[in-house]
Amino acid sequence: MAGALGLVGRLALSWLAVVAAAFLLLRTMPGDPIEMFLDQMSVQSGPEIVAAYRAAWGLDEPLTWQFLHWLEGFVTFDWGVSFETGRPVAADFAARLPYSAAIGVGGMTLAVIVGFLLGYLAALRTGGAFDAISRGLAVAGQSLPAFAVGLVALWVLGVELRWIDAFGGGPVERIVMPMLLVTFFSVGAMARLTRAGFAEVKRSPYFRTALAKGRSRPAALWHHGRAAGALTLIAGLAPELAWIIGGTAVAEIVFGVPGISERVVQAVSHRDYAILQPYIALLALWVALVLHGARGVRRALDPRIP
Repeated sequence: MAGALGLVGRLALSWLAVVAAAFLLLRTMPGDPIEMFLDQMSVQSGPEIVAAYRAAWGLDEPLTWQFLHWLEGFVTFDWGVSFETGRPVAADFAARLPYSAAIGVGGMTLAVIVGFLLGYLAALRTGGAFDAISRGLAVAGQSLPAFAVGLVALWVLGVELRWIDAFGGGPVERIVMPMLLVTFFSVGAMARLTRAGFAEVKRSPYFRTALAKGRSRPAALWHHGRAAGALTLIAGLAPELAWIIGGTAVAEIVFGVPGISERVVQAVSHRDYAILQPYIALLALWVALVLHGARGVRRALDPRIP
């Protein structure tokens, strides 16, 4: 019990430090959100108008009080309204969350399933076709820019082959294509991690014993190696899940998906603190939970892990 409380305390303190640092960094970004808003609305600004908006948005208070007021609102789900649109931030996020969740979670789930099976096949025959495919996907996922791959996919499938509506908004364009983009950039890493776990089992004495007892190589590797493959996959899955936020953002922008990440990119250009602050707080909480959750799952699967 004490260990669990200590873990929660460390998570809370680390989250609070990240959120406070992000709060200060946002305030030091060049550009005044009020001036940008007035320019967008084609309103001639003056000291009185700027002061009125600053007071309405709570930007006239000291930074310490601004942060404490925002923190109180965040933990009570009172996230305020967007500087740019005037809509409640929590409602805006809730409306966009299904798109982002479907793309991110769906893409990563597909990457894990395909990557695990591909890693098993790659380890089954070192140097074979599946080994080369997994290696190629891993290199492509690390070296190719995501936005370029998305644009090429739009051009080939939408313009050349006309399989999709490149400028439309159907479920294929808004969900399936962005989800496959996320999968493409994660499946190679998942496969190589899984392959490493299976390959280690191939060098073990109990694997050779299973072969000596007459078991086929595919059956013996699957029976004795799937736990090791899962452990290595989980170890590398946590950073991939943390990256998924950025990958989802690229997919949403390229395919015009009205998700949370697409809204955040708009907020950056308008210095919309009301959107950016809760997004960073949620992102920091997500990363912390993923990293510690993956460690807990690995401990449950293998008690030898410290």
